[in-house]
Amino acid sequence: MIDYINRARRAHGRLAPMRAARSRFKQFAFGRQWGDIMTTPDGERLTEGEYASLNGRQPLTNNMIHRLLATIVGHFRSRQDPLETPADTRNRIDELDARMFEEFLISGCAIQRVVNERRPAGSGLWVDNVNPDDFFCSEIRDPRSLDVELIGMFHSWSPAETMARFAGGSKARADEIGRLYADSERCRVIEIWTLEASARFRVHDPLQASVSYVAANRESEIIALNRKRAKRGLPKVESRLEYTTAWVGRFLTPEGHELRRVEADHHPFALKFYPLLDGEIHPFIEGLIDQQKHVNRLITLIDNMMATSAKGVLLFPENQLCEDLDWSDVRRLWASYDGVIPYNPQSGEPGPQQVVTNPATSGAYELVNLEMRLFEKAGGVSDALRGQPGAAAGNSATLFDAQTRNSMAALADIFRSFDDFRAARNTLLEQ
Repeated sequence: MIDYINRARRAHGRLAPMRAARSRFKQFAFGRQWGDIMTTPDGERLTEGEYASLNGRQPLTNNMIHRLLATIVGHFRSRQDPLETPADTRNRIDELDARMFEEFLISGCAIQRVVNERRPAGSGLWVDNVNPDDFFCSEIRDPRSLDVELIGMFHSWSPAETMARFAGGSKARADEIGRLYADSERCRVIEIWTLEASARFRVHDPLQASVSYVAANRESEIIALNRKRAKRGLPKVESRLEYTTAWVGRFLTPEGHELRRVEADHHPFALKFYPLLDGEIHPFIEGLIDQQKHVNRLITLIDNMMATSAKGVLLFPENQLCEDLDWSDVRRLWASYDGVIPYNPQSGEPGPQQVVTNPATSGAYELVNLEMRLFEKAGGVSDALRGQPGAAAGNSATLFDAQTRNSMAALADIFRSFDDFRAARNTLLEQ
């Protein structure tokens, strides 16, 4: 089974760029937006936040991405009709889908696992959101994910749950699992599903008026049966070799020991990658990050300008410095809001002078407003869609409704794509 472990490892490694991008997008979505690595003019590698601090600026964040995501998720929940099935009551699927849709906006990945099993909370069909960090699959280029040939995920269960799932009521089997995971607080189990071809005989029995399938290695049994029937003058069975495909699921330890093997007509995963152009994932949030970073830089710049303009630059003649002060004392007193700096006046020479500039003339405020308006346009969420009171000021209700519909049209693709994912998941629930 080591070959399956290696295949799973390669498939997981193939998605490493997606996981790295997801981690970055998630940081931006929840306000940690100064973590990108940059190279300073001196060749040093620092985060953008560290570099700003080294240059005397306090990195500030105006997290517009999270507000935008919250608005879109809210509209998603308001447009969905709650499901009313026993599986939904058990799984609370509406809540699962809301969190999955949020993941879909951030990473472009929607993955759920549908299984029929017994759990402490009840028996039946269970739906679980799958973390993309634990997921792997073969290369996919079909937006419907119908070309996947290998798929699976990593589980981390307690020893008790692992034994309950795989011991099958056998003490010997439970002891074996205990040895495989000796001294482990958590048990890593690799679930891997592969699409495999197999040969079988399609058998038609005229005597019984039945059609059945027999494994290819039982051909000798078919021949022996026909010999017996020939001696008795009975019609022979007709057989034809066919090649079919089936999904084979294996639950393996990291060392390759097989805990369980199952066959099924389909794997238990519903998945959607967005938009999956040439096999690439480009989530909704990706197009907003550069503008978000620019807004953060501008508000940090404005904050720095306001802080420095409060005191300005001090021009202090060297020959007027008091004997009991040094330049560090001058800087400390000047930085204090109520500081007093004594100095020795010189006849005919001006004393220390403050140079102050007006930050309002820099144009940074207008640039921030422009960037925020561009951010709204890039995100496709207008004031009308956010329900802001000013959106309809001076306009008719008809125009306001039209603005709302136009804004929703800009998001129609991502809503419809996620609806397709939910339909695939619901198909698994019905099977």
